[in-house]
Amino acid sequence: MAEEEKMKHIYHERQRLQFCLLHSLNNLFQEKDTFTRASLDVTAKRLVLDDPNKGTWTPFSVVFQPHHNSFTGNYDVNVLIAALEEKGKRVIWHDRRSGICAIDLEGAEDKLMGIVLNVPVKRFGGLWRSRHWVTLRRIQGVWYNLDSDFTSPYPFKDTEELKEFLDSVIQVGSEVLLVMNHK
Repeated sequence: MAEEEKMKHIYHERQRLQFCLLHSLNNLFQEKDTFTRASLDVTAKRLVLDDPNKGTWTPFSVVFQPHHNSFTGNYDVNVLIAALEEKGKRVIWHDRRSGICAIDLEGAEDKLMGIVLNVPVKRFGGLWRSRHWVTLRRIQGVWYNLDSDFTSPYPFKDTEELKEFLDSVIQVGSEVLLVMNHK
């Protein structure tokens, strides 16, 4: 099957507001609405209710909740981990000191579902700093960057190119989270 034909069958959500975690998760699962804004909001609220060290409520709490922003999204890593655990997945925070070679990128596809990155971003000439969720997933033997800021998925030529990319994002302060298929 030609590369163009493969790309037609790849699900890729595009960025909207700060819902990059929502888009990343749906891109990871390769399906629209595996996760929704409502389901991630419920997960974020459950995390607050389950927190034994709850903060006090302020008028800003309506918008700026502990695990997300009610208007724009911008969910944190706790929501990512809880949402994936609800789907029977396990998240392993990659220890950057181990290097990328510690990740089995060519192993069985039923073990490592994909990789979620949390990358630092600067916008408006560096005046606004934030973080962005990005999914990397192997589909039919090819690793893809399913970044919701991209117009289409980016296929890596080979695992060597993927390793170089991962090394480069780690060097700029990105976090690497491995999503495993079994808890």
